[in-house]
Amino acid sequence: MKKKPFLIAEISANHCGDLKIAKKLIKCAKTNGADAVKIQTYTPNSMTLNSKKKYFKITSGIWKGYTLWDLYNEAKTPLEWHSELFAYAKMVGIKLFSTPFDKSSVDFLEKLNCPIYKISSFELTDLPLIKKVAQTKKPIIISTGMANMNEINEAYKTAINNGAKDITLLYCVSNYPSKINEFNLNNIKILKKKFNCKVGLSDHSTNNIVALCAVACGAEIIEKHIALKNQKKGFDIKFSIKGEQIKKFRTDIDQAYKLIGKNKKFISNSDYKSKKYRRSIFSTINIKKDELFTENNIKVVRPGYGLPPKFYEKIINKKKALQNIKKNNPITINFLKK
Repeated sequence: MKKKPFLIAEISANHCGDLKIAKKLIKCAKTNGADAVKIQTYTPNSMTLNSKKKYFKITSGIWKGYTLWDLYNEAKTPLEWHSELFAYAKMVGIKLFSTPFDKSSVDFLEKLNCPIYKISSFELTDLPLIKKVAQTKKPIIISTGMANMNEINEAYKTAINNGAKDITLLYCVSNYPSKINEFNLNNIKILKKKFNCKVGLSDHSTNNIVALCAVACGAEIIEKHIALKNQKKGFDIKFSIKGEQIKKFRTDIDQAYKLIGKNKKFISNSDYKSKKYRRSIFSTINIKKDELFTENNIKVVRPGYGLPPKFYEKIINKKKALQNIKKNNPITINFLKK
């Protein structure tokens, strides 16, 4: 990984139906170090049917009790906001993009020159939608929650075959909020090896440790839901980071990236300085010129100013002193008679 992780701040439904809050969230993301902000583009009609039949009722989780229609109707980012939000993001200096949930949403976003597209985990099997997005030739991010490798492979191939050049797969646990024991971060490595593309994490957990470990596993993009400082309401509030927590999250994932380091054995400056406390060969008594080095006059001890311990057996009872050596002095190559 050549660059620090790209942090996407997901607004989703935390705007609570208020355009002013949506703008505040964009500004909050920018102020606290996010690289981009993401919204979602849909209408309830593009998502589901207006039915109260059992098939459409949510029976568990944080949205229990809603029908799908009612949830999406309340959670939507109104289409009439989009142009203003894209303009506002440009004004404050942060990239804004979206998740389209049907082909008409892609056409709508193309008119706004949306720079990146995200495919939701639940839409990964919607290959016509992926085809439509791929044909824009813009970067595409595909979330892989719930999907098996065959489904991911189908989605990836569909994107490639329809013109996508810049594809990122996001490992994701599609449970809200996600529990620590539900993650297998080796999936990041598995996806990288299988598809040889950028891989990241869509993080719905309630702490920073999952994202930090994901970066250590090679995640290049981290997506995290955000809210305003002290915000109490919002459909995604239970797994969102708020206000200055975003900056802490940014700092933490950057630190994790720095800890990965280089693709070769690296020794820090402090380690180099500590080398002087390694063991080396020292005189234990005064040694006269031409005197043989023996167990009685030299010893391997700390610190490391003399010859390394590996030379001990090469000089003991084999080499003589080139000059007089005082007690407790490091034995260097210059003291050995050839």
